[in-house]
Amino acid sequence: MQKDKLLTTIVDDHPIVIEGLKMLLQHEANIQVVGGFCSGAEILSYLRNNKVDLILLDITLPDINGMDLCQLIKSEWVSTTILILSNHTERSIILQSIQNGASGYLLKNSSIQELRQCIAEAIQGNIVYSRAVMEIISRPSKNQLQERPQLTRREKQVLALVAEGKTSQTIGQELFLSPLTIDTHRKNLIQKFNVKNMAELIMAASQQNLL
Repeated sequence: MQKDKLLTTIVDDHPIVIEGLKMLLQHEANIQVVGGFCSGAEILSYLRNNKVDLILLDITLPDINGMDLCQLIKSEWVSTTILILSNHTERSIILQSIQNGASGYLLKNSSIQELRQCIAEAIQGNIVYSRAVMEIISRPSKNQLQERPQLTRREKQVLALVAEGKTSQTIGQELFLSPLTIDTHRKNLIQKFNVKNMAELIMAASQQNLL
């Protein structure tokens, strides 16, 4: 085994995809596929006893989603490069994957040339995307396109303090309100911005220059 080969594993819930990728990559001079796994538990177990340089990881797995698995792997095996290879085209999933430590995101319809190039750049420490993914993340998000929500003076105050990372307890003390009232304002803000959580709320508010 040549030392300069990237020890690579493929994690996908479809065995046929794993076999297909193995065939595609078997002629790559710098890559050696050392395993294919269909679940998060399998790859985590393998990593505990084996060195892996590169993981090609799907988002949809039977026991854990790829975004969370990526974060788990990177927390323990920092030097392992992870590229997401998925059919999911949601902008939020792409960005969350990168935030969780992935070095890139490619769609499964990518060409072998594109995959080869992305692997080479990711190994150098770059964040990489396939062409189709670049198009997705360059489009304005839903939050950028929608009209600015109308906020009350109090909601603006709460939003600014939430963005500073303060808890409902702390915000309540600063504004002389109960934590329950602050929680109500938080829920109203999430509803007005049509987002799922505080992280998305802060991102949406920033995009609309409300912070």
